[in-house]
Amino acid sequence: MAEVMYERYEGPGGSSRLGAFLPAYEEVYAEPPYCEGPRDVAEFIGHFQVHVQRRGFRIVLALDGDDVIGFTYGYCLAPDTRWWKNLQDVELPEDFTREDGHRTFVIIELAVRKAWRRRGIAAELHARLLEGLDVERATLTMRPEPEAAPAQSAYAAWGYRKVGMSHPWDEAPLYDCMVRELRRNE
Repeated sequence: MAEVMYERYEGPGGSSRLGAFLPAYEEVYAEPPYCEGPRDVAEFIGHFQVHVQRRGFRIVLALDGDDVIGFTYGYCLAPDTRWWKNLQDVELPEDFTREDGHRTFVIIELAVRKAWRRRGIAAELHARLLEGLDVERATLTMRPEPEAAPAQSAYAAWGYRKVGMSHPWDEAPLYDCMVRELRRNE
């Protein structure tokens, strides 16, 4: 195996990399507990094309030669976001949920193909995604334990804490909503 290389793209130009990382997406999300098929992949492609237009969009790819072995992407939450309104079991104060388009970076996807897991690639993807961002915090949702025990452990080690359970759309399962402070308010 060659040395893992990382590429980061910002803004709408990141949409050109969809074809490069889509096979990795399809492989990772075909596995349980996701069990995604062609319809789910088509929905993902549509969502990605919207996400790439959002303020602060970034995508980081991990490559082994020409093969994408992992990826992560996200963007800044807009002032009119529904992100915090999806929480089911807690009502957070307005000063926590207020967004201005610059406050919170949301990580939408972080995935590594099975053969390359447990090698620090996810941690490096995560670090490179957040590197140099001028935001207060990062947020993400993830499957709860025991479904996602390895991911739960990783995010806890990276400084995330659970703030509630999110139900982002009607057919969605419940997800843990996690937050990590990146800098304190001055």
